[in-house]
Amino acid sequence: MILQSDKPKEECAIFGIYNSKEAANFTYLGLYSMQHRGQESSGIVSTDGSHLYRYANMGLVANIFTQTKIKELIGDSAIGHNRYSTTGASFLRNAQPIRVESHLGPIALAHNGNLVNSWDIRNKLERDGSIFQTTIDSEVIVHLMAKSHANDLLQALCESLNQIRGAYSLLVLTPRYLVAVRDPNGFRPLVMGKRSDGSIVFASETCAFDITETEYVRDVEPGEMIVIDHTGMRSLYPFAKAKPSLCIFEYIYFARPDSYIFGDSVYKVRKSLGRQLARVMPVEADVVIPVPDSATIAALGYSEESGIPYQSGLIRSHYVGRTFIEPDQKIRDFGAKIKYNVVKEVVDGKRVVVIDDSVMRGTTSRKIIKMIRNAGAKEIHFRVSAPPTISPCYYGIDIPTHNELIAATHSIDEIKKYLRVDSIAYLTLDGMHGAVEGHKGGGFCDACFTSNYPVEFQEHIGNQKSLFTEYAVEE
Repeated sequence: MILQSDKPKEECAIFGIYNSKEAANFTYLGLYSMQHRGQESSGIVSTDGSHLYRYANMGLVANIFTQTKIKELIGDSAIGHNRYSTTGASFLRNAQPIRVESHLGPIALAHNGNLVNSWDIRNKLERDGSIFQTTIDSEVIVHLMAKSHANDLLQALCESLNQIRGAYSLLVLTPRYLVAVRDPNGFRPLVMGKRSDGSIVFASETCAFDITETEYVRDVEPGEMIVIDHTGMRSLYPFAKAKPSLCIFEYIYFARPDSYIFGDSVYKVRKSLGRQLARVMPVEADVVIPVPDSATIAALGYSEESGIPYQSGLIRSHYVGRTFIEPDQKIRDFGAKIKYNVVKEVVDGKRVVVIDDSVMRGTTSRKIIKMIRNAGAKEIHFRVSAPPTISPCYYGIDIPTHNELIAATHSIDEIKKYLRVDSIAYLTLDGMHGAVEGHKGGGFCDACFTSNYPVEFQEHIGNQKSLFTEYAVEE
């Protein structure tokens, strides 16, 4: 069986470096540091100025790239990708970066995000004779480039991107160029840095800069295209200006707490969310414990603001993945017990505040609460450092469908009864924006909490993943 998580699934990570003798090695390290953003497949494409060299496989970064494989990725520039599938099945053919040959020359592309009109574009391209090699939305970009009548790759890329809608942070590599692009809304993060050897680095999060000894320079701006070649670096803005719609879930859950994204510290924002939660949803209790690891910093903020002591009452195993043990039906908490264990002396006889950053289906939360109760907790008060999640995301986060989201189909009181807690409270929408925008200044996408989608999409987009999955054939 595969243990199912009650959390939104990770997106993807991208990393790129230009003009470094150790390009493939640094790309490996950058991807390793961003493994939390995708664990299905990983790949690297490098160039020596004449050819593109690619290796990709299913699994984790450390298991895929041996020293022999990295040595085969020759050249002084490279891009890499860690994947979690939001569109397209989890098969090797869908591993990124994509590499294609075209009249523009060889092109490699790594994409973080989700295109909301890719299905319609793909159908049209296939009717016009295009033959797709993958089932991922990213491939429509290179097909649009290949169909362009432009003789210049950058012009073809701009024409292609002006036909698509949705979320994309992109890295494009050719023997001549490394190009970094962020969609006009800026949904997904993309940061730029510089190493002491003069090489330029791009990554989804700054935690990749720490491991590669890269100095953070700035974010790639929404709607910006940064082009690097032997003549230097230049910045273009080839798209119509749009209202910034930075993904607020990056701060709440996805990004590593030691990263800087959207111009601010994830740690600082996450702690501010916990503090705000304590202000607006206080409760008398003896101990605060997080659901590790993503809620740890919010729980610290809640503890500091409320004055209730913080303890590590839940211990999480970091080695949980696939298991082929089929439990007896009566062992209903099997999955949660493999992933978490309760520290009895922390909760026994105590009034416990359990802090989590999000609740999707509620199934894992219910099992965790039962475990804490069985360990002797006198009272359990459940607090969530974000508003109720009521809508799926179409911009690159694999949030369950509307009917699967417990907050979309049940009242707060019904959720309380289902989880079997003494009280439950979510951070308010205003409270969340107050905590986050107090650092950044606004411009966030909160569609998963409000159903207010900043970029329109066709009604069938919600079925897009299942349509692609049925189309795919396992390799």
